Amino acid sequence: MLDQKLIRENPKLVEEILSLRGKDFNISHINKLTIQKKEIDIEISSLQSESKKLSKLIGQEIRNSNNPNTQELNELKNRGNRYRIKISEFEDKKRILDKQIHDEISRLPNFPSKDAPVGQSEGDNIQIKVWGDPLKKENLKTHWEIGEDLNLFDSVKSTKISKSRFITLTGNGARLERALINFMLDIHSKNGYLELMPPALVNSESLQGSGQLPKFSSESFKCDNDDLWLSPTAEVPLTAYHKNEIIDIKLLPLKYVAYSPCFRREAGSYGKDTKGLIRLHQFNKVELYWFCEPNNSLEAHLEITADAEKILQKLNLPYRLVDICTGDLGFSSSRTFDLEVWLPSNKCYREISSCSNCLDFQARRSSIRTKVNKSTSFIHTLNGSGLAIGRTMAAILENGQQSDGSVKIPDVLVPYYGSNLIKNT
Repeated sequence: MLDQKLIRENPKLVEEILSLRGKDFNISHINKLTIQKKEIDIEISSLQSESKKLSKLIGQEIRNSNNPNTQELNELKNRGNRYRIKISEFEDKKRILDKQIHDEISRLPNFPSKDAPVGQSEGDNIQIKVWGDPLKKENLKTHWEIGEDLNLFDSVKSTKISKSRFITLTGNGARLERALINFMLDIHSKNGYLELMPPALVNSESLQGSGQLPKFSSESFKCDNDDLWLSPTAEVPLTAYHKNEIIDIKLLPLKYVAYSPCFRREAGSYGKDTKGLIRLHQFNKVELYWFCEPNNSLEAHLEITADAEKILQKLNLPYRLVDICTGDLGFSSSRTFDLEVWLPSNKCYREISSCSNCLDFQARRSSIRTKVNKSTSFIHTLNGSGLAIGRTMAAILENGQQSDGSVKIPDVLVPYYGSNLIKNT
């Protein structure tokens, strides 16, 4: 969430910075609401001050008079009651304004970083580096063709169970998924992350805190009878884990890793990636999350990205690192580095992790602070996939496919999977 004071005092600057996202923002109506609220705050403060002075006068009059029902004393008490009524009326107005302002500001995205490349769409993203030797051969199979040949998953039966865009992993497919989850959790835990396993159901306040609500309500699945939603990413419960807390600065940075199932409607993506593991309504992911001091978040962003890269490097999966332009940034992100893994069947790179620095945007929405020089300030949060499991499996199947139809398992994964090949059984 953006700073209300900045919106009140410098709305044109806010509009100018937000316009870097590739669209125009008019926040004049929010600016007017914040000015009204400031005026009410001043009025309430003035009335409270006068009320306190009057209370002292009443106290003095009671002490100096033997008669508690003098005309002067009754007039002072009546004035005091009128002050309390006025204060109550202004506080009611303030509560209504607070909600209006909160609702309006919560729809505004984060400021793009001044270091993010300026652009309108993904075509303006900048490639930073390429790692590995991409497999480039003709007549390579897609990962869903490999999966069907090796009986790794079943999408047809899954449609009977639920609907399209769900998948059931079978046999060695389920085995490979479990191996990947355990491998990633072990690597990140050894690298200083504390493993959490948060709830898969989250409340509306948690979704608001991380930035999914209100903008992305159509992307999530909601339970009809409860204020609970299926979590679209572990980023949501991990943000909420320290909601409404003041974290001791000596404990920062806090680094968490969490495996979780993720649920998304994928609204607007119909017709895209309808086969295989790339775009499902339910998928598994290992998430990395940092809470850190504001002065350290730029360095932390490089570190969390490098930690996600290590998984791809250990699995020997070719990838590239991309700096996301201002027009393609996610709602809560100030700057994002995408990791895109090579899928040889498509002869292209596909996103497998987005590592984002959200600055104080999520912390302000979730009221997560620390103390610096005896004053409290909002901390910075960072998140990144480490990695998306289904897309990692797709990359292993395609990059490890052998001429006899088997798939070579990356060496580091063999102890987890229990074999160096996936064969047709």
